[in-house]
Amino acid sequence: MASIHKTIPIEAPADHVWDAVRDFGALHTRLVPGFVLDTHLEGQARIVSFANGTVARELLVDCDDAKRRLVYAVISERIKQHSASVQVIADGKDCCRLIWIVDVLPHEIAPYIDGQMDQAAAAMQKALLITPVSAQM
Repeated sequence: MASIHKTIPIEAPADHVWDAVRDFGALHTRLVPGFVLDTHLEGQARIVSFANGTVARELLVDCDDAKRRLVYAVISERIKQHSASVQVIADGKDCCRLIWIVDVLPHEIAPYIDGQMDQAAAAMQKALLITPVSAQM
C-alpha cells in the first residue's frame, strides 16, 4: 500500500484551521475552494465534486476535536483502498501545521493522488491564511 504524507504549514491559528477542517460538508467554501467545486452530505458521507471533473464519495470515519484530527475513507470502484487522516497541530499562537496522510491501493494511483494533494495543499494555504490586522492597514 502506498502511504503519502504531507506536512502543510498554514499561517493561521490552529483553532481557525481546525474549524474549517472539521466542517465536513464545506470543503468547497472553507477548506479548498477552487480545488473542490461542490460538496454535499448524504448521511455520514460527503459527495465531493473536484475542479478536474472527478466526483468522490468520502465517508466520515472519525472527528476528534480534542486531538484536532479527522479521518475519512473514499468509497470507489476504481480504488481498492483509500483512507486518510488530517490533523492540525499548533506551531505557536498564529501558525500551525496540517498533517495529511493518505494510504491508497493500487500503488499505481499514488502519483496521481500525491499531485492532487499538492494542489489541495496550495488551495488550503490560500483559503486559510489570516492576514494580521497591521498588514491590512
